[in-house]
Amino acid sequence: MSTTESRPPAAATAEPATPQDAAGQAAQETLEDYTLRFAPRSYRRWTPMVVATTALGGIAYMADFSIGAGIGLAHGTGNALVAIAVAAVVIFVTGLPLAYYGARYNIDLDLITRGSGFGYYGSVLTSVIFASFTFIFFALEGSIMAQGLKLGLGLPLWLGYLAATLMVIPLVIYGMKALSKLQVWTTPIWLLLMVGPLVYLIATDPGTVDRFLSYAGTDGGGVDTASVLLGAGVCLSLIAQIGEQIDYLRFMPPRTEANKRTWWTAVVMAGPGWVVLGALKQAIGVFLAVYILAKVGPAAATEPIQQFRGAFDAMMPSWMVVPLAVALVVISQIKINVTNAYSGSLAWTNSFTRVTRHYPGRMIFVLVNLGFALALMEADMFSFLNSILGFYSNCAIAWVVTVATDIGVNKYVLKLSPLTPEFRRGMLYAVNPVGVVAFVAASGLSIAMYFHLLGDTLQPYSPVAAAVLAFVLTPVMAVVTKGRYYLRRTDDGITEPLLDADGNPSAVTLDCHVCHQPYERPDLTACTAHGAVVCSLCLSTDKAGDHVLPAGA
Repeated sequence: MSTTESRPPAAATAEPATPQDAAGQAAQETLEDYTLRFAPRSYRRWTPMVVATTALGGIAYMADFSIGAGIGLAHGTGNALVAIAVAAVVIFVTGLPLAYYGARYNIDLDLITRGSGFGYYGSVLTSVIFASFTFIFFALEGSIMAQGLKLGLGLPLWLGYLAATLMVIPLVIYGMKALSKLQVWTTPIWLLLMVGPLVYLIATDPGTVDRFLSYAGTDGGGVDTASVLLGAGVCLSLIAQIGEQIDYLRFMPPRTEANKRTWWTAVVMAGPGWVVLGALKQAIGVFLAVYILAKVGPAAATEPIQQFRGAFDAMMPSWMVVPLAVALVVISQIKINVTNAYSGSLAWTNSFTRVTRHYPGRMIFVLVNLGFALALMEADMFSFLNSILGFYSNCAIAWVVTVATDIGVNKYVLKLSPLTPEFRRGMLYAVNPVGVVAFVAASGLSIAMYFHLLGDTLQPYSPVAAAVLAFVLTPVMAVVTKGRYYLRRTDDGITEPLLDADGNPSAVTLDCHVCHQPYERPDLTACTAHGAVVCSLCLSTDKAGDHVLPAGA
């Protein structure tokens, strides 16, 4: 695996930093793994399956076990399994077009969102939603790890929260190169520790399956719509996970005739396919919670450390039980929380850079994201987990469904949204009402429903409202506006084609005249004021707008 060769920054001097110097420093930092940028072909040396394995390694989180257990204990196994299946279908369908665009055009979900209905500044809204997703789930995983450290080492929870936060920082300093090695090497161990006890329990005590399937939950009823939708709403809070998958999928190699089958397999498997494993983990969470319920009670039965402690206790000597359960929890927490911290720092940095036109460095926002997560952990978010996720899911659903609908309907059916995604400043309008109006209306109404403002009867239907409104309003707004707010201009001023003969982003390299670094064609626009080209990050940090192309061409 190799990175793009880049020119060394200019030597430091005692002179005050010029805008060009600042741009060069920002460019140098983002070249580690092309944060905030198009990921160039010269950097993407991994095979499709290595990228897919790395991306799937990031979903080793234990939260699924807690989510499934919480739904199952409240509503019963039947309702839980149907809710999990409904949510999985929605997540898969909406995740497929997003994963395709990320892998095909080598950009992250924020850059996709900009050109898929939100506009250059409008997508700041969704960047904050995604950043919130990362620190909420970091806090959840950190809480689970702290429970494991308390059981295994006797650490008080507050200290476990701190340890879970600090241990991630050294790992997340590095980008894709370090994360790919971590995920690939730890995934087999994680799979063995997770699947082994489940297979053992089913093989040695088939009665556990009967007890699992017949569990009615605290509600004590059969399968009903309200319970299914309440459970599905909690599961759908994970819909934003596709953003973290795309943070890896943007490093896919170009799709060609020779590799298209492997390419598509990797995209589907590591893109929307993550939810298949996620749904299985949620169902396993219900199974293990029912299995240990009589021993530990309903409160502890939702804790993954207790679930796997009970499972390991049935199959091995007692001295091995706690160490193995703790090892599973710690490995899982590290695997997912390096991704949460990494992806969250990208989202915060992206938003801050666009709004202030200043690039502060990604590590600042690694610490900001971890600070938010630590505050949630110390506030004991685990005890009201389903309430937080149920509320958050309304915003996440509205966002992802809006973008997926813009790609699937507005681009390919109505032909009102440009097929090739655009993310560069100057090429996009500041705000596109298509996505912004659909997202705000869908999330606003669904949140009102969630908090019973439209009555108790409609409350369980808030996730349905978020999805349906986003799906309907996105094409309606495109038709009303006639698609005029997607592109501020259609010509970026560079004669070299944007795509190659296979439809992949061009690998032709040009030098940015501001930071003096070489970039591939899709990351650049012309700068008519200086008769040269400028990269996307230097455009983002251009406070005076000297390098931004005029509207209309």
